[in-house]
Amino acid sequence: RSKMRSEPRDCGADCAKFQKSELEYKFNKKALERPYTSKHSWGKTYGEHKRHLEFSHDQYRELKKYAEEVGIFFTASGMDEMAVEFLHELDVPFFKVGSGDTNNFPYLEKTAKKGRPMVISSGMQSMNTMHQVYQIVKPINPNFCFLQCTSAYPLQPEDVNLRVISAYQSAFPDIPIGYSGHETGIAISVAAVALGAKVVERHVTLDKTWKGSDHQASLEPKELAELVKAIRTVEKAMGSPIKQLLPCEMACNEKLGKSVVAKVTIPEGTVLTLDMLTVKVGEPKGFAPETIFDLVGQKAKTTIEEDETITEQAVKKVKC
Repeated sequence: RSKMRSEPRDCGADCAKFQKSELEYKFNKKALERPYTSKHSWGKTYGEHKRHLEFSHDQYRELKKYAEEVGIFFTASGMDEMAVEFLHELDVPFFKVGSGDTNNFPYLEKTAKKGRPMVISSGMQSMNTMHQVYQIVKPINPNFCFLQCTSAYPLQPEDVNLRVISAYQSAFPDIPIGYSGHETGIAISVAAVALGAKVVERHVTLDKTWKGSDHQASLEPKELAELVKAIRTVEKAMGSPIKQLLPCEMACNEKLGKSVVAKVTIPEGTVLTLDMLTVKVGEPKGFAPETIFDLVGQKAKTTIEEDETITEQAVKKVKC
């Protein structure tokens, strides 16, 4: 078995995703016959190139079986309607819709009707198109998400537009939003999670110098492992929106938390004024600094020496 097949699982990924095309359904004859002279070419024509790279149905069945053995989900982007039919027969856990089919509305309808969850990328699309996609898919199959994506390989940081994640969250609050990245490195993908991305997709290779334009926009296994680790850390760090004193802060608060302290000697019976009070780290603890204005107008029950902490026992409220 190829080492490559187990790498995503070993790096902590949840799912290994491929791309499946039925070439005569994805491309017309002229597209397949056009000369392909790129340094990345595996054939004289684009059709020869794609046929060289495309896995067969039997190879897909073997990949899925192996994924089950090693304990990772397996799916693929169905790059045309017939590919979706095959993946449905293969019983994949969800369909990935590549950016090139996101505005292919008949394809979306047919895929949605299969009833499997859908992960829909949005490269090359407008917000208006994404609203149309939502309106088409939602009534048929509510179990789907959108991924912010820019279709460039490798993707430059200034073209990532992570703020679209927030725009999608506002426009489509009832579905998860994620990120599909083609940039180099992991920082931008980690930032996407901090912005609330619930799904992250990245291309993976064993060697970025290999032939093929995708490799330089992909992560090598070490980077993928770092990305997964960083994402899991950020997920924990997102925490709660409730701001409060936490148990982990108690030790610091006990040691360095400040209290209201007498700036001068305050005789018994004196009504407190602000110029009699200051804030310091005090022993023992007394009134918290945020209560200093509330202490103004209260009366000293006993004499409070200069630099002493002001405690509850030392003052009483004056009735208005």
